[in-house]
Amino acid sequence: MSDKFFKHETALVQSKQVGDGTRIWAFCNILENAVIGSECNICDHCSVENDVIIGNRVTVKNGVSIWDGMTIEDDVFIGPNAVFTNDIYPRSKVYHQDFDKTLIKKGATIGANAVIIAGHTIGQYAFVGAGAVITKDVPDFTIWYGNPAEQQGYICKCTKKLNLSNSLSEFTCQCGLSYKLHNSVVSEL
Repeated sequence: MSDKFFKHETALVQSKQVGDGTRIWAFCNILENAVIGSECNICDHCSVENDVIIGNRVTVKNGVSIWDGMTIEDDVFIGPNAVFTNDIYPRSKVYHQDFDKTLIKKGATIGANAVIIAGHTIGQYAFVGAGAVITKDVPDFTIWYGNPAEQQGYICKCTKKLNLSNSLSEFTCQCGLSYKLHNSVVSEL
C-alpha cells in the first residue's frame, strides 16, 4: 500500500493502508487500522472502522458505514445508504469483544438502501436489489430482493439475468460466458 491516493480536504483518513489510485471524498472517516485496496472510490459521508478489509476497485457510494468485522473483496459495488450491521444483539454501552463477521465476495452488488444483517456472506457476483433486507447467506450468481429478501433468479457476471430451467445443467449467457447449474448452485465454467 502507498499514500498515492486522493483524499478530499474534508476527509479524515487515519489509515496508512490505502492503495494507489483510491479516491476518498468529502466528509469520510477512515480509521487507522482499516485496509483499503487500490483504485477504490469511497464517496461522500462514508465511515470505515478499524477491523475492515476492502479489496481493489471497490465502489462505496454516499452514506455507507462499514463496521468492524467486515471484509469486502475486489470489484464490489455498494449502493448509496446501504446499511451493514456487526452486532445482532446490540445494546447501548454494551461492548462485545468480537463482532459478527460479514463477507462480501468478489464482484457482488449491494443496491441502494439494502440492509445486510451481520454474520452473512454475499456470494461472488451476487446481486442484492435496492431496499432488500438480507437475513441469510446469498449464494454466488444469484439475485435477491424483498423484505426479508428471497432469491429471485440467477445473474451473469455481465449483469444480465440468466434464464435457467432445472432441466439444463450447462448454459451460456448472451454475452458468451458459460455456467453450470447443479443442485440450485450456479458456477462459472
